[in-house]
Amino acid sequence: MSEYDHEPVRGLPGELPEGEHMLWQGAPDWKSMALSALHIRLAFVYFIVIIGTALFRGDSGTAIAVTGLGTVAIGTFVLFAWGVARTTVYSLTNKRLVLRIGVALNKCINLPLSELESANLKQLSDGTGNIVLTLKGVPRLGYLMLWPHARSLRFVRPQPMLRAIPEAQKVSALLYKATQEVQAIAPLEEARQTRNGDIALEGLAA
Repeated sequence: MSEYDHEPVRGLPGELPEGEHMLWQGAPDWKSMALSALHIRLAFVYFIVIIGTALFRGDSGTAIAVTGLGTVAIGTFVLFAWGVARTTVYSLTNKRLVLRIGVALNKCINLPLSELESANLKQLSDGTGNIVLTLKGVPRLGYLMLWPHARSLRFVRPQPMLRAIPEAQKVSALLYKATQEVQAIAPLEEARQTRNGDIALEGLAA
């Protein structure tokens, strides 16, 4: 028996109410999660520089110690990314987004589509993508509660994210259409390129 066997519907805390139906479910790609959210490449370069410096100085003992430490650290990051991907379920219905997250302690976060202010898609080089969500008003969501499903370094006003999802362009279109059914937004004409490289869903974005 797994910790999620009690779920009446995969990824949801209860049965869908009358009038609500599932549009999409997905999960992060663990490799993309490790690279984009946990910055495995940066950690690898960091340890390589330290090891190279130690060898250049003839300090083989430090080089061996840092090699072991780096292997453990990067292995831990990879294992965590795999655990996140395995335990995460993102669900989009015609009424809300539900994030079932948590490697050790699972929780479900309901985000009504009526409360979405903007949704920005950032496509990653490996074909996956992140969708950053901005909520109306002052969100009652803690950064640590959301991480790594939160935009980096947004502590005061955390922004939930669908991280490292395959077919992100398709998911963003589904999200736009579903949101258009529950709140008045401008017609979608073109995706708008923002200064930080995100693709804003025109009409949803503030």
